[in-house]
Amino acid sequence: MTTTGELRLEGRLIEDGGAVRIVIRDGLVAEIQRLEHGSAADAWIAPGWVDLQVNGFAGHDPNAAEVESPDVAAMVRALWQWGTTAACPTICTQSEERILRSLRAVADACEADPLVAEAIVGIHVEGPHIAREDGPRGAHPLEHVRPPDVAEYRRWQEAARGRIRIVTVSPEYEESIAYIRAIVADGVVASVGHTAADGEQIQAAVDAGARWSTHLGNGAHALIPRHPNYIWDQLAEDRLSAGLIFDGHHLPPTVMRTMVRAKGVERTILVTDALALAGLAPGVYASAVGGEVELLPSGRVVLSGTPYLAGSAATLGVCLGNAIRHAGITIRDAVRMVTANPSRLVELGWDRGHESVRIGANANLTIFRQASVRADPIVIATIVAGQLVWGATDG
Repeated sequence: MTTTGELRLEGRLIEDGGAVRIVIRDGLVAEIQRLEHGSAADAWIAPGWVDLQVNGFAGHDPNAAEVESPDVAAMVRALWQWGTTAACPTICTQSEERILRSLRAVADACEADPLVAEAIVGIHVEGPHIAREDGPRGAHPLEHVRPPDVAEYRRWQEAARGRIRIVTVSPEYEESIAYIRAIVADGVVASVGHTAADGEQIQAAVDAGARWSTHLGNGAHALIPRHPNYIWDQLAEDRLSAGLIFDGHHLPPTVMRTMVRAKGVERTILVTDALALAGLAPGVYASAVGGEVELLPSGRVVLSGTPYLAGSAATLGVCLGNAIRHAGITIRDAVRMVTANPSRLVELGWDRGHESVRIGANANLTIFRQASVRADPIVIATIVAGQLVWGATDG
């Protein structure tokens, strides 16, 4: 039920399962009233879901050659329908000119619409300073892979107007460690990814300030030494949190379970790695990331004519469902992996509303149901900055 300047909703808090009525005023959580019985007791109220790796969605592509700010805004709004209240649009390996255009489009989208600005919690630049080798390079175009360059990063950040929050870099280059130190000094998360680095190089990157692993277990050779290798090195490093794609295609169930056990819930962050074709019908598409790719009826995305993965078509709800089914964790812990954990990695602060449902925090909330532990969560309402941007709050 809504009134002027006020929004009310009932359900169970994901943190403790208690039935509550949430009162939202002026964009903030104003009251949390405990109830004996919630009229929407089967609805979970969670902090707003966060996806730190979104390459595109529903046909909208921030990596497209001719991208403009409305394309970025449309992607964000499409994500709201699936419970993602906040995201890092992810700009992938391309020429510097293309990267700069994409960064400007994201910055322009934020400046044009305060709700979009609330939902874009930063930009993730994935590459171009990654491994050249087939396998670790993934679907990134070889002709645009290049060594780390601090001066180029500075040009990116100027185009983005300071909004870059994550950069994926491989530690194997001679320039990598100085580069990591420079971006970390700017408050940017340095993430190890798309790498063929050895253990010493990964250790040096972490010592320099790297704090995350980009989609760990993917962007890797099909065959690697059983040990040592760059996956074990990152799994064992407690200073690295891990981004994991639990779409059901990138990692098999046993690997999902093992990686969560190795990292622990507190260092695990679920990401979709979604491409612009996520949310579209199966078929062959021209993609800014990977070229010609095919979305199969199973939901798997491959480089056309090959078995090789080329991103994801998943939503965070699918990833949450797989985490519960295959990694053997509770719904509460799974939700932490898309709320508090990513929020803390990019240092949003509790008041942005993605860590917990608290009085005084921004009202960024995802309300969902889950029919059983075997079912994916179903989003019923998405609230951004106190505004109902999708769904309904009356169940």
